[in-house]
Amino acid sequence: MAPIPGSGLAKGLAVTLRTMTRKTVTEQYPDAQPDLAPRTRGVIGLFEENCTVCMLCARECPDWCIYIDSHKETVPAATPGGRERSRNVLDRFAIDFSLCMYCGICIEVCPFDALFWSPEFEYAETDIRDLTHERDKLREWMWTVPAPPALDPGAEEPKEIAAARKTAEKLAAQQAPPVTEPHADEQVRAAEGPTRAQGDSQQQTDQPRPSSPSSPSTSRPTSPPSDRPAAGDRSQPDPSASARPGTEPQPKQEGQE
Repeated sequence: MAPIPGSGLAKGLAVTLRTMTRKTVTEQYPDAQPDLAPRTRGVIGLFEENCTVCMLCARECPDWCIYIDSHKETVPAATPGGRERSRNVLDRFAIDFSLCMYCGICIEVCPFDALFWSPEFEYAETDIRDLTHERDKLREWMWTVPAPPALDPGAEEPKEIAAARKTAEKLAAQQAPPVTEPHADEQVRAAEGPTRAQGDSQQQTDQPRPSSPSSPSTSRPTSPPSDRPAAGDRSQPDPSASARPGTEPQPKQEGQE
């Protein structure tokens, strides 16, 4: 079906008439502050304590609007005999908001959570050179950063909190004194003692003894040999002479008995 000529114009006029009959709502800014979304990109706040001067945000900024200056300090050894260490100390952290395009790359690449979005947007200046804000101003904006939204009840626990909790539990377990029950241990040992003794004696009794005559260490003679000579036998050596080491028995001379 072909459209009726002038139907589009009629629809447009109908929208205009409906809008004209409604009451207008105007936010009286600056007397009334607007309700901004929690993740509004206003300005960038700096949490100075977390900054390690890694320069990663300044290198990744596509506009090169972040200026960082620092110096190195020597930290003495924490333990006797240790070596000294050096660390970077932040001297200047400034952002030129006349160049910033609010891409948020600096906040995303910061590995130590030193930069955050703040919903503040009232930082207009009469001179463009005053739009370069130093770290003192950035730190003031840090306290206007809203708290992160709460996690879902069924969400997984953050890895940072889980790691910190496990470390705390491990340290508490190491520092806690060991819990022992001496009475229970003595009862268990007393109950197992006779059983083990009976088992060992039975095992020793049932074990056959070696009876191989070829092994001199295990074979025993039935009767020990007698060292005393038989009566009337004069060919035997003198037992007193053979008992002394290093001496040899001397043969008896003729005529001596």
